[in-house]
Amino acid sequence: MEKYENEGEMVFEGVSNAKFNAYLKEIADVVGIDFNLTHHIARKTFASTVLLYNDVPMEIVSKLLGHNSMKITQDSYGKVVEKKISLEMERLKGT
Repeated sequence: MEKYENEGEMVFEGVSNAKFNAYLKEIADVVGIDFNLTHHIARKTFASTVLLYNDVPMEIVSKLLGHNSMKITQDSYGKVVEKKISLEMERLKGT
């Protein structure tokens, strides 16, 4: 990293969406996932399963996903938050 610190904003060359999806297909084949794994599916899984289900605030999720507004994030992931609330209420009801 130190070698390239004065090269500009990006250190490594970007990967096209098509190439990224090809890499994901290879990974899916190796681990036995038998549906079409794409960048979009991976991104949504990261946002919902990894971030929101682990109590990362919606504002941070929005920033990490690069959304221009919170409304985009809320429209896309609001149901995940509702499901999380429902699960938490069920958990509380059981105590």
